[in-house]
Amino acid sequence: MLSYRHSYHAGNHADVLKHIVLTLCIESLKEKDKPFLYLDTHSGAGRYLLQSEHAEKTAEYLSGIARVWQQTEILDLLNPYLSVLKYYNRSETLKYYPGSPLIAKQLLRPQDKLSLTEIHSSDYPLLRQEFNKDKRAQVLREDGFLQLKSKLPPESRRGVILIDPSYEIKDDYQKIPLALHEGYKRFATGCYLLWYPVVNRKQTQGMIDGIVNSGIKRILQIELAVRPDNNQKGMTASGMIVINPPWKLQQQMESILPWLKDILDPEGMGHILLKELVSE
Repeated sequence: MLSYRHSYHAGNHADVLKHIVLTLCIESLKEKDKPFLYLDTHSGAGRYLLQSEHAEKTAEYLSGIARVWQQTEILDLLNPYLSVLKYYNRSETLKYYPGSPLIAKQLLRPQDKLSLTEIHSSDYPLLRQEFNKDKRAQVLREDGFLQLKSKLPPESRRGVILIDPSYEIKDDYQKIPLALHEGYKRFATGCYLLWYPVVNRKQTQGMIDGIVNSGIKRILQIELAVRPDNNQKGMTASGMIVINPPWKLQQQMESILPWLKDILDPEGMGHILLKELVSE
């Protein structure tokens, strides 16, 4: 039985990094008129109330999105991301944090499609309710990893695929390289975004090595740490593995990461990493 609920962690430093990268990739695909598919394998509930019992219990958003929200000077590259936040927060008070499905919902165009999957019995109805009037979207309660077989390639032959599991099930670290390879075999030109946590560096690195050694080309790694690696409980860093990154993404993140680290790691305990793992 899955127990993970993202409502405890919504808006934390990992969400900020993940959703900035997602937004930049979506905006890049929108530069062409041709439609594309947004496929989200582990969608969550869609929207998170930051004053809820869950969010207040951990208060992770206070050291994440709340710090960005308070900034008076924002990089222009972050305007699309901030525009979504402002859409769901119509006052100066930060009340809601939109998850990846709602970010995509707001940014995608009428000709684009969304395929969203969530298996948790409590989050699935909330996600379905968010999209019950959106004709672009299909919302399923199924195993997200299986969507990399059943939904690819999209009819448009263009797509952004976000893979964002909870890693609550420890064999996710072994399943992900295999699932990514399955998707890549079917749709080698898709833009794949894999979010990963750093709790145990050896475990995370083993998964990344499995992806690198799978034969997949054009892999970019983006990582932000707010604390040094350690053997204690808790996430010290998170990152994104981007397969087929948009041509501007690496340059964009070279500007964003130092700015973001100054805000999310004011004590300077962590690090940033931007590295091409596999080229053409």
